[in-house]
Amino acid sequence: MTQTFEIPVPDAPTAPSSRVPGRWGLTWHGVRTVAALELRQRVRSTRWIVALGVWAVVVGAITLVLFGALDVLVGAPADDVTRDESGPVLFAAVTFLVLGLGLLVTPTLASTSVNGDRNAGTLATLQVTLLSPAEIALGKLLAAWAASCAFLAVSVPFLAIATGAGPTPWWSLVRVVALIAALLVAVCGIGLGMSALVARTAGSSVLTFVVVAAVTFIAPILFGVTYATVSSDETVRVYGVPSSWDGTDQAACEWTQDVRSVAHTERTWWLLGVNPFVVVADGAGTHATPGHGDDDPLAALRDAVRQARAGVQGQVDECWLASDEFVPASDDAPVWPWGLGVNLLLGAAGYVVAVRRLSVPQRTLPRGTRVA
Repeated sequence: MTQTFEIPVPDAPTAPSSRVPGRWGLTWHGVRTVAALELRQRVRSTRWIVALGVWAVVVGAITLVLFGALDVLVGAPADDVTRDESGPVLFAAVTFLVLGLGLLVTPTLASTSVNGDRNAGTLATLQVTLLSPAEIALGKLLAAWAASCAFLAVSVPFLAIATGAGPTPWWSLVRVVALIAALLVAVCGIGLGMSALVARTAGSSVLTFVVVAAVTFIAPILFGVTYATVSSDETVRVYGVPSSWDGTDQAACEWTQDVRSVAHTERTWWLLGVNPFVVVADGAGTHATPGHGDDDPLAALRDAVRQARAGVQGQVDECWLASDEFVPASDDAPVWPWGLGVNLLLGAAGYVVAVRRLSVPQRTLPRGTRVA
Protein backbone atom coordinates (compact mmCIF):
# COMPACT_ATOMS: atom_id res chain seq x y z
CA MET A 1 0.00 0.00 0.00
CA THR A 2 1.50 3.27 -1.13
CA GLN A 3 1.21 6.34 1.06
CA THR A 4 1.47 9.86 -0.32
CA PHE A 5 2.70 12.81 1.63
CA GLU A 6 1.87 16.45 0.80
CA ILE A 7 4.69 18.84 1.37
CA PRO A 8 3.30 22.22 2.43
CA VAL A 9 4.41 25.04 0.18
CA PRO A 10 4.64 28.43 1.84
CA ASP A 11 2.51 31.15 0.33
CA ALA A 12 4.26 33.75 -1.74
CA PRO A 13 4.93 36.94 0.21
CA THR A 14 2.42 39.66 -0.52
CA ALA A 15 3.37 43.28 -0.91
CA PRO A 16 2.21 45.55 1.83
CA SER A 17 -1.12 47.09 0.92
CA SER A 18 -1.18 50.82 0.46
CA ARG A 19 -4.30 52.91 0.67
CA VAL A 20 -5.14 54.63 -2.60
CA PRO A 21 -7.46 57.38 -1.47
CA GLY A 22 -10.32 58.62 -3.58
CA ARG A 23 -11.17 62.23 -4.11
CA TRP A 24 -13.57 62.32 -1.15
CA GLY A 25 -11.77 59.91 1.16
CA LEU A 26 -11.49 61.30 4.68
CA THR A 27 -9.54 60.15 7.72
CA TRP A 28 -8.93 62.04 10.92
CA HIS A 29 -5.20 61.36 10.70
CA GLY A 30 -4.94 62.95 7.27
CA VAL A 31 -7.02 66.00 8.18
CA ARG A 32 -5.08 66.50 11.41
CA THR A 33 -1.75 66.23 9.58
CA VAL A 34 -2.62 68.97 7.10
CA ALA A 35 -4.16 71.21 9.77
CA ALA A 36 -1.11 70.81 12.01
CA LEU A 37 1.23 71.74 9.15
CA GLU A 38 -0.82 74.84 8.36
CA LEU A 39 -1.06 75.96 11.99
CA ARG A 40 2.62 75.30 12.65
CA GLN A 41 3.48 77.50 9.69
CA ARG A 42 1.23 80.30 10.97
CA VAL A 43 2.53 80.13 14.53
CA ARG A 44 6.12 80.48 13.34
CA SER A 45 5.22 83.74 11.63
CA THR A 46 5.86 86.90 13.63
CA ARG A 47 3.05 88.69 11.83
CA TRP A 48 0.60 86.27 13.46
CA ILE A 49 1.53 87.40 16.98
CA VAL A 50 1.53 91.04 15.93
CA ALA A 51 -1.91 90.70 14.35
CA LEU A 52 -3.37 89.17 17.52
CA GLY A 53 -1.85 91.94 19.61
CA VAL A 54 -3.19 94.68 17.35
CA TRP A 55 -6.62 93.01 17.37
CA ALA A 56 -6.71 92.93 21.18
CA VAL A 57 -5.61 96.56 21.44
CA VAL A 58 -8.17 97.79 18.90
CA VAL A 59 -11.13 95.85 20.33
CA GLY A 60 -10.17 96.69 23.92
CA ALA A 61 -9.65 100.39 23.22
CA ILE A 62 -12.95 100.77 21.37
CA THR A 63 -14.79 98.84 24.10
CA LEU A 64 -13.41 101.09 26.83
CA VAL A 65 -14.18 104.23 24.79
CA LEU A 66 -17.75 103.08 24.21
CA PHE A 67 -18.14 102.16 27.88
CA GLY A 68 -17.01 105.61 29.01
CA ALA A 69 -19.01 107.44 26.35
CA LEU A 70 -22.26 105.67 27.26
CA ASP A 71 -21.73 106.40 30.96
CA VAL A 72 -21.35 110.09 30.16
CA LEU A 73 -24.41 110.17 27.89
CA VAL A 74 -26.89 108.28 30.09
CA GLY A 75 -25.60 109.27 33.52
CA ALA A 76 -24.07 107.48 36.51
CA PRO A 77 -23.49 103.77 35.91
CA ALA A 78 -24.69 102.82 39.39
CA ASP A 79 -28.30 103.61 38.51
CA ASP A 80 -30.25 100.51 37.50
CA VAL A 81 -32.24 102.48 34.92
CA THR A 82 -29.13 103.74 33.18
CA ARG A 83 -27.64 100.25 33.27
CA ASP A 84 -30.74 98.94 31.52
CA GLU A 85 -30.31 101.60 28.83
CA SER A 86 -26.55 101.53 28.29
CA GLY A 87 -25.81 97.84 28.80
CA PRO A 88 -27.62 96.46 25.71
CA VAL A 89 -26.22 99.27 23.56
CA LEU A 90 -22.67 98.47 24.66
CA PHE A 91 -23.19 94.75 24.10
CA ALA A 92 -24.58 95.33 20.59
CA ALA A 93 -21.77 97.74 19.71
CA VAL A 94 -19.01 95.33 20.81
CA THR A 95 -20.78 92.41 19.10
CA PHE A 96 -21.01 94.24 15.79
CA LEU A 97 -17.41 95.43 16.19
CA VAL A 98 -16.08 91.90 16.68
CA LEU A 99 -18.19 90.52 13.83
CA GLY A 100 -17.22 93.33 11.46
CA LEU A 101 -13.51 92.97 12.16
CA GLY A 102 -13.83 89.20 11.84
CA LEU A 103 -15.39 89.56 8.38
CA LEU A 104 -12.46 91.78 7.40
CA VAL A 105 -9.66 89.60 8.77
CA THR A 106 -10.92 86.08 8.02
CA PRO A 107 -10.81 86.32 4.19
CA THR A 108 -7.08 87.02 4.34
CA LEU A 109 -6.53 83.85 6.41
CA ALA A 110 -8.16 81.44 3.94
CA SER A 111 -8.05 83.06 0.51
CA THR A 112 -4.36 82.18 -0.07
CA SER A 113 -4.35 78.64 1.33
CA VAL A 114 -4.18 76.78 -1.98
CA ASN A 115 -2.74 79.18 -4.56
CA GLY A 116 -0.18 80.44 -2.05
CA ASP A 117 1.19 76.92 -1.54
CA ARG A 118 1.02 76.25 -5.27
CA ASN A 119 3.05 79.36 -6.06
CA ALA A 120 5.58 78.40 -3.37
CA GLY A 121 5.90 74.87 -4.80
CA THR A 122 4.78 73.11 -1.61
CA LEU A 123 1.28 72.06 -2.67
CA ALA A 124 2.51 69.33 -5.02
CA THR A 125 4.33 67.69 -2.10
CA LEU A 126 1.00 67.13 -0.37
CA GLN A 127 -0.77 66.05 -3.54
CA VAL A 128 1.64 63.18 -4.29
CA THR A 129 1.19 61.67 -0.81
CA LEU A 130 -1.62 59.34 0.27
CA LEU A 131 -3.62 62.37 1.40
CA SER A 132 -6.87 62.72 -0.51
CA PRO A 133 -7.98 66.09 -1.94
CA ALA A 134 -10.81 66.17 0.62
CA GLU A 135 -8.33 65.73 3.48
CA ILE A 136 -6.06 68.47 2.17
CA ALA A 137 -8.96 70.89 1.71
CA LEU A 138 -10.56 70.09 5.06
CA GLY A 139 -7.24 70.38 6.88
CA LYS A 140 -6.61 73.79 5.37
CA LEU A 141 -10.18 74.82 6.17
CA LEU A 142 -9.89 73.79 9.83
CA ALA A 143 -6.53 75.55 10.15
CA ALA A 144 -7.93 78.81 8.76
CA TRP A 145 -10.99 78.52 11.01
CA ALA A 146 -8.82 77.87 14.07
CA ALA A 147 -6.77 80.96 13.24
CA SER A 148 -9.92 83.10 12.92
CA CYS A 149 -11.32 81.64 16.15
CA ALA A 150 -8.12 82.72 17.90
CA PHE A 151 -9.05 86.33 17.11
CA LEU A 152 -12.57 85.64 18.36
CA ALA A 153 -11.21 84.11 21.58
CA VAL A 154 -9.19 87.28 22.22
CA SER A 155 -12.45 89.26 21.92
CA VAL A 156 -14.43 87.14 24.39
CA PRO A 157 -13.22 89.05 27.52
CA PHE A 158 -14.43 92.33 26.01
CA LEU A 159 -17.76 90.78 25.11
CA ALA A 160 -17.98 89.56 28.71
CA ILE A 161 -17.34 93.11 29.95
CA ALA A 162 -20.15 94.38 27.72
CA THR A 163 -22.44 91.62 28.98
CA GLY A 164 -21.73 92.43 32.61
CA ALA A 165 -22.40 96.14 32.03
CA GLY A 166 -26.14 95.63 31.69
CA PRO A 167 -29.08 93.26 31.93
CA THR A 168 -28.01 91.23 28.91
CA PRO A 169 -28.24 87.51 29.82
CA TRP A 170 -25.02 85.52 29.80
CA TRP A 171 -26.44 82.88 27.53
CA SER A 172 -26.74 85.60 24.87
CA LEU A 173 -22.95 85.90 25.02
CA VAL A 174 -22.61 82.16 24.36
CA ARG A 175 -25.04 82.31 21.43
CA VAL A 176 -23.29 85.33 19.91
CA VAL A 177 -19.87 83.67 20.09
CA ALA A 178 -21.23 80.45 18.57
CA LEU A 179 -22.97 82.29 15.70
CA ILE A 180 -19.89 84.38 14.92
CA ALA A 181 -17.73 81.24 14.89
CA ALA A 182 -20.18 79.56 12.49
CA LEU A 183 -20.14 82.59 10.18
CA LEU A 184 -16.34 82.65 10.23
CA VAL A 185 -16.10 79.01 9.12
CA ALA A 186 -18.42 79.89 6.23
CA VAL A 187 -16.11 82.75 5.21
CA CYS A 188 -13.12 80.38 5.48
CA GLY A 189 -14.86 77.96 3.11
CA ILE A 190 -15.52 80.74 0.61
CA GLY A 191 -11.90 81.88 0.77
CA LEU A 192 -10.62 78.32 0.36
CA GLY A 193 -12.72 77.85 -2.77
CA MET A 194 -11.50 81.11 -4.27
CA SER A 195 -7.87 80.25 -3.51
CA ALA A 196 -8.27 76.98 -5.39
CA LEU A 197 -10.14 78.57 -8.28
CA VAL A 198 -7.89 81.57 -8.93
CA ALA A 199 -4.15 81.33 -9.56
CA ARG A 200 -3.20 84.71 -8.07
CA THR A 201 -3.44 85.29 -4.34
CA ALA A 202 -4.51 88.91 -4.81
CA GLY A 203 -7.36 87.85 -7.07
CA SER A 204 -8.64 85.20 -4.67
CA SER A 205 -8.56 87.66 -1.77
CA VAL A 206 -10.52 90.24 -3.74
CA LEU A 207 -13.14 87.69 -4.84
CA THR A 208 -13.56 86.49 -1.26
CA PHE A 209 -14.15 90.05 -0.07
CA VAL A 210 -16.65 90.53 -2.92
CA VAL A 211 -18.71 87.50 -1.81
CA VAL A 212 -18.62 88.63 1.83
CA ALA A 213 -19.64 92.15 0.78
CA ALA A 214 -22.47 90.71 -1.32
CA VAL A 215 -24.23 89.16 1.68
CA THR A 216 -23.26 91.96 4.08
CA PHE A 217 -23.87 95.14 2.07
CA ILE A 218 -25.15 94.44 -1.44
CA ALA A 219 -28.12 92.28 -0.35
CA PRO A 220 -29.55 94.96 2.02
CA ILE A 221 -29.00 97.57 -0.68
CA LEU A 222 -30.97 95.44 -3.10
CA PHE A 223 -33.74 95.21 -0.51
CA GLY A 224 -33.96 99.00 -0.47
CA VAL A 225 -33.72 99.30 -4.26
CA THR A 226 -36.50 96.78 -4.83
CA TYR A 227 -38.76 98.37 -2.21
CA ALA A 228 -40.62 100.39 -4.86
CA THR A 229 -41.09 97.37 -7.12
CA VAL A 230 -42.95 95.43 -4.41
CA SER A 231 -45.16 98.40 -3.48
CA SER A 232 -48.68 98.94 -4.80
CA ASP A 233 -51.86 100.83 -3.90
CA GLU A 234 -54.29 98.67 -1.96
CA THR A 235 -57.31 99.07 0.28
CA VAL A 236 -56.18 98.49 3.87
CA ARG A 237 -57.27 99.18 7.42
CA VAL A 238 -55.65 102.39 8.69
CA TYR A 239 -55.14 103.10 12.39
CA GLY A 240 -54.85 106.88 12.70
CA VAL A 241 -56.19 110.17 14.05
CA PRO A 242 -59.85 110.89 13.13
CA SER A 243 -60.21 113.28 10.22
CA SER A 244 -62.75 115.34 12.20
CA TRP A 245 -60.32 116.10 15.03
CA ASP A 246 -59.49 119.81 15.28
CA GLY A 247 -56.55 119.40 17.66
CA THR A 248 -58.21 120.97 20.68
CA ASP A 249 -59.82 118.13 22.60
CA GLN A 250 -58.40 114.83 23.74
CA ALA A 251 -58.62 112.36 20.91
CA ALA A 252 -57.89 108.69 20.36
CA CYS A 253 -56.90 106.94 17.17
CA GLU A 254 -59.48 104.84 15.40
CA TRP A 255 -59.67 102.30 12.59
CA THR A 256 -60.73 103.34 9.11
CA GLN A 257 -60.48 101.84 5.65
CA ASP A 258 -58.64 103.62 2.88
CA VAL A 259 -56.29 103.16 -0.08
CA ARG A 260 -52.60 103.26 0.81
CA SER A 261 -49.31 102.36 -0.84
CA VAL A 262 -48.36 98.97 0.62
CA ALA A 263 -44.90 97.38 0.35
CA HIS A 264 -44.97 93.58 0.26
CA THR A 265 -41.64 93.07 1.99
CA GLU A 266 -42.54 89.43 2.65
CA ARG A 267 -41.29 88.83 -0.92
CA THR A 268 -37.82 90.33 -0.42
CA TRP A 269 -37.10 89.92 3.31
CA TRP A 270 -34.59 87.15 2.57
CA LEU A 271 -32.22 89.80 1.23
CA LEU A 272 -31.97 91.02 4.83
CA GLY A 273 -31.95 87.55 6.35
CA VAL A 274 -28.63 86.55 4.74
CA ASN A 275 -26.83 89.49 6.35
CA PRO A 276 -24.36 88.25 9.03
CA PHE A 277 -25.28 91.11 11.35
CA VAL A 278 -28.96 90.18 11.10
CA VAL A 279 -28.07 86.53 11.78
CA VAL A 280 -26.25 87.45 14.99
CA ALA A 281 -28.88 89.98 16.10
CA ASP A 282 -31.72 87.53 15.57
CA GLY A 283 -29.92 84.62 17.19
CA ALA A 284 -28.62 86.55 20.21
CA GLY A 285 -31.97 86.21 21.96
CA THR A 286 -31.81 89.55 23.77
CA HIS A 287 -34.98 91.37 24.82
CA ALA A 288 -35.69 95.07 25.10
CA THR A 289 -36.41 96.49 28.56
CA PRO A 290 -40.13 97.08 29.13
CA GLY A 291 -40.89 100.72 28.47
CA HIS A 292 -37.65 101.18 26.50
CA GLY A 293 -38.32 99.52 23.17
CA ASP A 294 -35.33 101.05 21.41
CA ASP A 295 -32.67 100.53 24.08
CA ASP A 296 -31.50 97.19 22.62
CA PRO A 297 -30.20 97.51 19.04
CA LEU A 298 -30.02 93.73 18.62
CA ALA A 299 -33.67 93.26 19.59
CA ALA A 300 -34.73 96.24 17.45
CA LEU A 301 -32.96 94.86 14.39
CA ARG A 302 -34.43 91.40 15.02
CA ASP A 303 -37.97 92.77 15.30
CA ALA A 304 -37.58 94.93 12.18
CA VAL A 305 -36.52 92.00 10.03
CA ARG A 306 -39.27 89.76 11.39
CA GLN A 307 -41.84 92.48 10.65
CA ALA A 308 -40.46 92.75 7.12
CA ARG A 309 -40.93 89.00 6.71
CA ALA A 310 -44.51 89.20 7.98
CA GLY A 311 -45.42 92.10 5.69
CA VAL A 312 -48.18 94.63 6.23
CA GLN A 313 -51.03 92.08 6.30
CA GLY A 314 -53.67 94.67 5.41
CA GLN A 315 -53.02 97.03 8.35
CA VAL A 316 -51.21 100.38 8.41
CA ASP A 317 -50.26 102.39 11.51
CA GLU A 318 -50.58 106.17 11.06
CA CYS A 319 -51.32 107.02 14.69
CA TRP A 320 -48.80 109.47 16.10
CA LEU A 321 -50.58 109.67 19.46
CA ALA A 322 -49.46 107.61 22.43
CA SER A 323 -51.41 104.38 22.13
CA ASP A 324 -50.74 100.72 22.69
CA GLU A 325 -53.73 99.41 20.77
CA PHE A 326 -51.96 98.83 17.45
CA VAL A 327 -49.53 95.94 17.33
CA PRO A 328 -47.54 95.74 14.06
CA ALA A 329 -47.56 92.48 12.15
CA SER A 330 -44.68 90.25 13.10
CA ASP A 331 -43.48 86.68 12.77
CA ASP A 332 -42.11 84.98 15.86
CA ALA A 333 -40.23 82.33 13.89
CA PRO A 334 -36.45 82.94 14.02
CA VAL A 335 -34.67 84.33 10.97
CA TRP A 336 -31.11 83.31 11.84
CA PRO A 337 -31.37 79.64 10.70
CA TRP A 338 -32.17 80.84 7.19
CA GLY A 339 -29.33 83.36 7.03
CA LEU A 340 -26.79 81.08 8.67
CA GLY A 341 -27.80 78.22 6.37
CA VAL A 342 -27.21 80.33 3.25
CA ASN A 343 -23.79 81.44 4.49
CA LEU A 344 -22.82 77.86 5.35
CA LEU A 345 -23.97 76.68 1.91
CA LEU A 346 -21.67 79.26 0.32
CA GLY A 347 -18.82 77.97 2.48
CA ALA A 348 -19.64 74.36 1.59
CA ALA A 349 -19.65 75.28 -2.11
CA GLY A 350 -16.18 76.77 -1.70
CA TYR A 351 -14.98 73.57 -0.02
CA VAL A 352 -16.36 71.44 -2.87
CA VAL A 353 -14.62 73.66 -5.44
CA ALA A 354 -11.35 73.31 -3.53
CA VAL A 355 -11.61 69.50 -3.44
CA ARG A 356 -12.29 69.30 -7.17
CA ARG A 357 -9.41 71.64 -8.00
CA LEU A 358 -7.01 69.72 -5.76
CA SER A 359 -7.63 66.45 -7.57
CA VAL A 360 -4.62 64.98 -9.41
CA PRO A 361 -4.01 65.01 -12.29
CA GLN A 362 -5.44 68.28 -13.48
CA ARG A 363 -6.48 68.40 -17.12
CA THR A 364 -5.51 72.02 -17.57
CA LEU A 365 -3.44 74.41 -15.52
CA PRO A 366 -3.36 78.21 -15.75
CA ARG A 367 -0.48 79.61 -17.77
CA GLY A 368 2.60 80.14 -15.63
CA THR A 369 1.35 77.91 -12.78
CA ARG A 370 4.11 76.22 -10.83
CA VAL A 371 3.44 72.48 -10.35
CA ALA A 372 6.36 71.41 -8.12
